[in-house]
Amino acid sequence: MNSDSYDAKISGCILGTAIGDAVGLKREGLSRDKAIWMHGSEPSPDLIFGKGFCSDDTEHTVLVGVSYLKSGGNIESFESIFAKQLRKWLLTCPAGIGLGTLRSILKSFFVGPKRSGSSSAGNGPAMRAGLIGLLARDQQHLQKLIHASTRITHADPRAEEGALVVAKAARFAANETDSNPIKFLESITPTLSGQELREHFTAIHEALLADMEPHEFAASRGWEKGPTGYVNQTVPMAVYCWAHSPNDFKAVVTNAVLLGGDTDSVGAIAGSIAGSGCGADSIPDTWMNQLAEWPRGTDWMLDLSHRLSVATRNESSANESAPSLRWGRTMVRNLIFGAVVIVICLRRYVPFSTLRANRSRSSASENKATY
Repeated sequence: MNSDSYDAKISGCILGTAIGDAVGLKREGLSRDKAIWMHGSEPSPDLIFGKGFCSDDTEHTVLVGVSYLKSGGNIESFESIFAKQLRKWLLTCPAGIGLGTLRSILKSFFVGPKRSGSSSAGNGPAMRAGLIGLLARDQQHLQKLIHASTRITHADPRAEEGALVVAKAARFAANETDSNPIKFLESITPTLSGQELREHFTAIHEALLADMEPHEFAASRGWEKGPTGYVNQTVPMAVYCWAHSPNDFKAVVTNAVLLGGDTDSVGAIAGSIAGSGCGADSIPDTWMNQLAEWPRGTDWMLDLSHRLSVATRNESSANESAPSLRWGRTMVRNLIFGAVVIVICLRRYVPFSTLRANRSRSSASENKATY
């Protein structure tokens, strides 16, 4: 893979995560039906005033990238630096942090990263795993990085296995010229140690052969309202959305977000895998133009991507400096962002029946005016 192509894969992974996160953020926690009633069936990154912003899924991903650069890819250093970055991140008052991650980071102020993880099978490690799949030197290095990244916040083996699947899917998408998801599923499913996850992946294989739509597959697994933050729901659905249309970034993220449930994380994970395979140029310009993330915006993410590309091609990031994480401005951003999230959440207290009635009256008025 030439340098320009590798640059595009890493930037595709990081920006794909950010776009998937931003597209899904407004619908997070809503059922599939309610989200479509409230926000329509054409998702876009338009949280407020037509602009999109990112949540912890993207923030953790860039922290992984910066930690990799600072550590030179050394496992012990990476783990220590990443734990330190997470503590700094917590001090910036991030909105929507998962309880398992919150408890673990607080615990890490008093114990080392090897003992800070909570007994949670949440999707935190999976949402930041895609980039690790592209940075790791080989499969052994990949497993060690995932283990280090996971146990800082999650001690449950299911969380680590889910994260490892995401990393391997992103690596496969980036490195395989034909990017045939069936080939990936046939290689990964027999290796899964968790029975529940292995059953889901066996079902994915069968559903893809039957050309089942992502929302139909979700319903077949009992997730009609969308996957939750449980890793054994999030990861199978994100992988399914990518595998269903691996060469169409917009379709992957759209299908992931329209599932309902934990839409920002499913969108971010699916976006990281699809972006790794399709590259940054596959992300629609309209979505990119709507992304107004600050202070680590798209230019900052592209700069990080380029530095990571240079570092990994040289098999060491020791000589490649990391960009500033702009912690002071991040705190200001998070305080404003938190207020926006609260306002949006308050709107959700409007009963679904009332919302449906208002939509029906609005549609009736429009039809009457037309005629």
